[in-house]
Amino acid sequence: MELLPALALKKNEDRRLKAGHLWIFSNEVDTAKTPLTALEPGQLVDIQASNGKSLGTGYANPNSLICARLVSRDPSHQLDRSLLHHRFNIALSLRERLYDQPFYRLLYGESDGLPGLVVDRYDETLVAQITTAGMERAKPAIVEALEKTLRFQNLIFRNDNPLRALEGLASYTEVAIGDLPDAVEVTEGPARFVAPLAAGQKTGWFFDQRDNRERLSALVRDKTVLDVFSYVGAWGIRAALAGARQVSCVDSSATALQAVVENARRNGMQERVETLAGDAFEVMAELRRERRRFDVVIIDPPAFIKRRKDLRNGLNAYRALNQAAMQLLERDGMLVSASCSYHLPREELRHIIQGSARHLDRFAQILYQGHQGPDHPVHPAIPETEYLKAFFARILPN
Repeated sequence: MELLPALALKKNEDRRLKAGHLWIFSNEVDTAKTPLTALEPGQLVDIQASNGKSLGTGYANPNSLICARLVSRDPSHQLDRSLLHHRFNIALSLRERLYDQPFYRLLYGESDGLPGLVVDRYDETLVAQITTAGMERAKPAIVEALEKTLRFQNLIFRNDNPLRALEGLASYTEVAIGDLPDAVEVTEGPARFVAPLAAGQKTGWFFDQRDNRERLSALVRDKTVLDVFSYVGAWGIRAALAGARQVSCVDSSATALQAVVENARRNGMQERVETLAGDAFEVMAELRRERRRFDVVIIDPPAFIKRRKDLRNGLNAYRALNQAAMQLLERDGMLVSASCSYHLPREELRHIIQGSARHLDRFAQILYQGHQGPDHPVHPAIPETEYLKAFFARILPN
């Protein structure tokens, strides 16, 4: 086993790690004992308390505010193929318990004990995303461990997440094994989808909303549905299959709307699903001018608040969006309002829904509160791993 350099913490700065967290910030390190500048980005380290006792092993990046991440609390285990294979097996056992088909987030970073790594599974195609220098350095071992864990044909690294810039990493897409399909097939409940991979968003699909889309299915029979920020139509086509009378999918991406048309056809819903191209706010304004109304409006936007400094502008955007959605609802309508912005607290989104309803002189009832699916487990010591909010609200006349 490789002898690792020490990363010594200041006195009492080990409390968060002992409570279960995995991150170490640069101001917590005793730089007199272990100068950060002596470490290379991604270098494996032995993380030590101020008294020299090992707290476990991890990897460091002196160029990042989060200057180290804990990987194992056992000092004899390091980030290598063996540890990766063990963690992949544990993660796989959970997903196979949860789902009867191989479509899910296989590995969710810190929550599965491998900070900086995400892996999505589309049957025989895996799409991985690395966001830290430590995991970038371990990439060959990641490939080997995945091959040892399960059988697949394609492994693609979509390493284009903007978080990589914080670690001093370049963005790229790489085929590690097999080919890069233009699209992948996804089965979700009774629905069959195709999602663009090379030109798609994130890793191609949003597994985190699966349970919330299932919840919607009980609410849409014989209803008209507006799916805003539809991407490839996951919400809208699930609604159509659940008996919605008419579904309108709104997105600014021509590629995404082409996929909506294809997915509607695949599921025999082409007569019930229409696409509306354009900026979401502009399309919604035009629908209002046309006096169109819907029984159900779904708003599932990209993160409006990616950083804390975006909070004010992001809150204004969420308020404007929720208000515009309510203005398109029938008198007894259903709003599904979602946010994937970690920096938007759940209670704040609830206040936005309530404030929008009162601004329009309407009455809101919260029927359900949705979360990310269990293939995105929450690490109880790391609030950042819980990010998705979804409110199902009935909007009535006052």
